[in-house]
Amino acid sequence: MDEHQHGYIGRKDDYLRRLKRIEGQARGLQRMVEEDTYCIDILTQVSAMTKALQAVSLGLLEEHMAHCVVHAAQESDEAGKAKVDEAMAAITRLVRS
Repeated sequence: MDEHQHGYIGRKDDYLRRLKRIEGQARGLQRMVEEDTYCIDILTQVSAMTKALQAVSLGLLEEHMAHCVVHAAQESDEAGKAKVDEAMAAITRLVRS
């Protein structure tokens, strides 16, 4: 079992609040579709939800770089490179989404 704490642990409650708010936005979008809301109004809410998810993603990425990548780089060059590669793969996925 890995005893290493994740970089976001200090802001875990903040991330959980944000994700619960996003969950509420998703339910709101479902309700809008059920109620035959105007397309542009739904798209506006999708955009807001997308921005909220991006903010969470960027925050987690920043925490990962500042904590996990730095910690790994202090352990060894190989561990640091592996964490940087992992972060780059995550960044690539985020940019493509």
